[in-house]
Amino acid sequence: MIDDMGIFRTTVAVENPARPGVTSEVPNVTVDTGSEYTWLPRTVLEALGLLPIRTVRFVTADGRQIERAVSFGNVYAGGSSAPDILVFADAGDMVLLGARALEGMNLRIDILANQLVPAGPVPAAVV
Repeated sequence: MIDDMGIFRTTVAVENPARPGVTSEVPNVTVDTGSEYTWLPRTVLEALGLLPIRTVRFVTADGRQIERAVSFGNVYAGGSSAPDILVFADAGDMVLLGARALEGMNLRIDILANQLVPAGPVPAAVV
């Protein structure tokens, strides 16, 4: 869905790769092609048993530097899925579907249809 500010939002499911088939849905996630990583609520990631593997430093739109823990997990959206780097978003952080996940799922935003759609054939090397 695209809200009044032109921001595209969708529902995302996330899965701990160590527990295939157990997912948690997160509604109203902002699709943000300007964010590399996917940011999901810490509580959701922890409930799935995902553990932080390292801390990453980020620069916010207003220039602040913040640090957040990250983990690896599977992301589902738009009828596709892909592994991604997941940021443990704290209260007050935005919840985002990032560019890496969109690219990994081979999806793009169709503004006219208000949905995520396949981006087309994936380029491949021919031998």
